[in-house]
Amino acid sequence: MAFLQATANRTAAAAGRRAAPAPLAPSHALHAAATSRALMPQSGRATAVAAVPLPAQHARRAMVCHAAAAEVETPAAGDAVTRNDVRNIAIIAHVDHGKTTLVDSLLAQSNIFRSNQKQEERIMDSDALERERGITILAKNTAVTYKDTKINIIDTPGHADFGGEVERVLNMCDGVLLLVDSVEGPMPQTRFVLRKALKLNKKVIVVVNKIDRDAARPDWVVDQVFELMMDLGASDEQIDFPVVYASGFRGIAGHKPDALADTLQPLFETVVRDVPAPLVRPDSPLQMMSANIDFDKHLGRIAIGRVVSGTIRKGQAVSIVSSLTPDQVRTAKVSELYVYSNFAKVPVEEVQAGDIAAMTGISDIAIGETICDRDTPMPLETIEVEGPTVSMVFKVNTSPFAGKEGKFVTSRNIKERLDRELERNLALRVEPGETADAFVVSGRGALHLGILIENMRREGFEFEISPPQVITKLDESGSKMEPYELASVEVPDANVGACVELFAARKGEMIDMAPFIQGTTRLKFRVATRGLLGMRNALLTATRGLAVMNSNFQEFGPLAGEILMRDNGSLVAFETGQVTAYSLETAQARGIMFCRPGDQVYEGQIVGIHAKSGDLKINVCKAKALTNMRAAGKDKTAGLDEPRVMSLDDCLEYIATDELVEVTPESVRMRKDPMAGGKGGKGKR
Repeated sequence: MAFLQATANRTAAAAGRRAAPAPLAPSHALHAAATSRALMPQSGRATAVAAVPLPAQHARRAMVCHAAAAEVETPAAGDAVTRNDVRNIAIIAHVDHGKTTLVDSLLAQSNIFRSNQKQEERIMDSDALERERGITILAKNTAVTYKDTKINIIDTPGHADFGGEVERVLNMCDGVLLLVDSVEGPMPQTRFVLRKALKLNKKVIVVVNKIDRDAARPDWVVDQVFELMMDLGASDEQIDFPVVYASGFRGIAGHKPDALADTLQPLFETVVRDVPAPLVRPDSPLQMMSANIDFDKHLGRIAIGRVVSGTIRKGQAVSIVSSLTPDQVRTAKVSELYVYSNFAKVPVEEVQAGDIAAMTGISDIAIGETICDRDTPMPLETIEVEGPTVSMVFKVNTSPFAGKEGKFVTSRNIKERLDRELERNLALRVEPGETADAFVVSGRGALHLGILIENMRREGFEFEISPPQVITKLDESGSKMEPYELASVEVPDANVGACVELFAARKGEMIDMAPFIQGTTRLKFRVATRGLLGMRNALLTATRGLAVMNSNFQEFGPLAGEILMRDNGSLVAFETGQVTAYSLETAQARGIMFCRPGDQVYEGQIVGIHAKSGDLKINVCKAKALTNMRAAGKDKTAGLDEPRVMSLDDCLEYIATDELVEVTPESVRMRKDPMAGGKGGKGKR
């Protein structure tokens, strides 16, 4: 492989001499036959590209790439300087591409654990819901030391519904590790976070993970990442990205897929070499953006952010101000000061510009506010995240079983909890509902709101929820617009027809169809967010559980019209009481049941799925009549089908516009909405 020598010419006004040529590592983007060409000087610099013989499969990528010119910056007196002993990186990836596992290996190889210490898997996923679901929900910080360089690592969520977590922490880093599966390649949710990183001009290092998989195709994956960056309008410098091949599970990495080292040292070296060192102003007044909020029962609220300029010290008097309200300045004192080191917060006396710090002492600090020098309050630009796309109504539980299982049941309890969530969840919106006991809660998606509901349920809250509704807006002409998403579905070849038919019924438009791996096909659809509500369960049913779907918000577009959400009605309990086996034997012939003998139900509760369209009221509490004419053997328990267990996510996907989900610490039930007039039928949105 030929090496590329890029030369940057910069004239020094005082000395009148040129900078020496800066050697660059060979780029994967220049693996095609190309003739040498000279680029016109831009902004006082010139770049040359040498002719190198390259493999044919990379020819198309090489036509649009050239080497980035190396620049020599000479800061003026009092201007920004480079801090070379720190690197700040965020790891972004699609769900299940091995991001948290790679962080585990990075921590283990940094010798942060004792030799006799037990090392847990997915150590960064500390939340109970994260471990149960196997996904990262909250962004978290840690730090390791490689040689003489401290590397601050930010672990970010991979699901698009938690994109707000990613958007606000990107301000703390100078580069990102884009983790991509060696078989699947970049996914729709990868596109979302990568677009944000490119917009902020972050350096991107591509890590092709799970390189030891049997079906790994690293060259195809790198090509797909390149095309994705081209689609997102990446600059020439960003397109010339370094690539590291790794297996996070085994803790190995290398610059070639067939030549891996026994450790992750190549990845560490790439981070130190290619991620820019933070540009800081150590002599300027203090500026620190609060990008995240943590809480400790002893210390109170903890503000986490990167010190942009100056130095923050323990006991220092500071001012807090936001760029949204620059005239409102309040003061406070730094009680405790911490930095991240070896998966722990370490107390320190001061933190200099360029490092990530955590501090206490400001009881009302909010995300997006700037912690400044007391005498010179100069706010940084407030963090902005994309708005929500889906809303639900949270309201006080009014079912016959209300107040029996929950600890916090009043509207005041619910409002206080939602207000606390707003302090750290920037992508969430809460507005008053039509009544005093109702609140309209908006988020990035059903999963985003579902996690909030599940956390509230485990904390002892009891309330009921309306079906998810998409948030519309008006365009310049006054026409109503609704959100559209790009859905990617991986499905066995035999089930492609069923998948296409299902999306067509929900007004989806197929934009791509391509063979994937091992007898599967990848389909891409442009579909209204309304059409995706309840789609996951329907898709699993149509493909016998073999389909994998991922989606990401794309744009707002014209209304897609009425969309049929489900064909079947609901089986509704006729009276309040205890479910009996005798009644279920007859009721199960009407459809799929949600309850079992011994369960307590009330009138209006949804106890199953009707086999036909339209709702049907049934009596699941009817007991066998007692007479003295029946033989003893007649009272044996009837053979019953196993009921379908509905999780919270399943219930949110199932309910129609005239139905509600009742959430308590012990139960999740569905019921007909008494305010909807009891009109049953097919679910439409």
